[in-house]
Amino acid sequence: MVAGCKTNSRLLSKIADIYGWLDLQICQNSNLAGKCDGCGRCCNFADFDHRLFVTTPELIYLAANLGVEELKPMATSRCPYNSSGKCTIYEYRFAGCRIFCCKGDSDFQSKLSESAVKRFKSICRELQIPYRYSDLASALSAFAGD
Repeated sequence: MVAGCKTNSRLLSKIADIYGWLDLQICQNSNLAGKCDGCGRCCNFADFDHRLFVTTPELIYLAANLGVEELKPMATSRCPYNSSGKCTIYEYRFAGCRIFCCKGDSDFQSKLSESAVKRFKSICRELQIPYRYSDLASALSAFAGD
């Protein structure tokens, strides 16, 4: 899925712009976004009863910043990038990780997610990158299979 996609600075810049925009929206709407305590509970998807979905551009961005060899499969229901309750890829974390806060307003989060997905789709169309929206476990497994 990701290995066959050409990574270039324009693509990475566009993804960074989306992440910057998301961070700004969350900061400007802190009353709706909620305050994260950094407990890491939401990183254990089975225990928290939710799934994290990621897009192709997000995986490309992560691989470009970490290095392909640093991408990890998801062996358990916990995000492989959570270590001792802390995010080890915080700077490059996915849109869903930026948006979701267990103390946040779900309507605000849904609208922000929909807007982010539209932006990621637009990048894919513009740069002719295959678009996929997959749960993290499937996405990492598919990437490992490339």
